[in-house]
Amino acid sequence: MKYWMLIAGVIVALGGCAQVERILGRAPAQDPAAQVAAPRTAETLDSTTEAERQAAVAAAETGAARELGRTVASLGAPGEPGLWLKTPLVRESARGRVDYPATGKSVAVDLIPLDAPEGAGSQLSLAAFRLIGAPLTGLPELRVYRLAE
Repeated sequence: MKYWMLIAGVIVALGGCAQVERILGRAPAQDPAAQVAAPRTAETLDSTTEAERQAAVAAAETGAARELGRTVASLGAPGEPGLWLKTPLVRESARGRVDYPATGKSVAVDLIPLDAPEGAGSQLSLAAFRLIGAPLTGLPELRVYRLAE
């Protein structure tokens, strides 16, 4: 008899949970399939415009430059917009260019100082990674130049 009373008590308690949520105004659980967001791709994260991309490629092809060195780059913060390279090869912000010998492509970028030893590597923006044709999960070796002002 004790067991039947215990089971009845559990059923009543569980039934009350739904009533309490209804009284407190909590929203009912949503369908998990409805909560799945669209996948975040490189295309959706890259906020540069076609005009900005074309200008960066054109500036890389025409600007006189001084070589600063080589660096291995990882992907920087994908949500951070623009065309930039955070690198220990510069001590102050400047306009620059990165060349990716594997594809032969170049792009003009903002060079941003990175507080790290020179051999520590650099961080390249998502937009720049895409323009030079580097694999997003790779660690491309880049040639870095400072553009003449």
